[in-house]
Amino acid sequence: MLNEFKAFAMRGNVVDLAVGFILGGAFSTIVTSFVNDILMPPIGLALGGVDFSNLFLALDGADYASLAAAREAGAATINYGLFVNAVISFVIIAFALFLLVRAMNRLAAVGKAEEAEAEKPEAPAKPADVALLEEIRDLLAKRPE
Repeated sequence: MLNEFKAFAMRGNVVDLAVGFILGGAFSTIVTSFVNDILMPPIGLALGGVDFSNLFLALDGADYASLAAAREAGAATINYGLFVNAVISFVIIAFALFLLVRAMNRLAAVGKAEEAEAEKPEAPAKPADVALLEEIRDLLAKRPE
């Protein structure tokens, strides 16, 4: 059973999946930083200085200065601003992956076309007697009557 698991774990697809998963996690942190630190501040400024990460609804009805203050007080909150940030992060990641898959599919299509062209058999050379007979035929066709 241990050998079977080792064979399974070392298959190319499993290793590729693990590498993709790790890179996806790293990419996710980059996109989260991009959304929170670069994209959302100008959008919040354009909307009148709104900080999306600080938009919340306190379920106890009290007013808190910030989400951190509500959490410190132990209030139950609905953090819809953080949800908006997460949705924007998802859309950016999904679009980036769409562009990546699209580019990979185009490269694969070009590679397949080149492979098909390379594998295309060349026309076999005609025997000398057939070539000579075709040349005689063409000369006879050009001859004036």
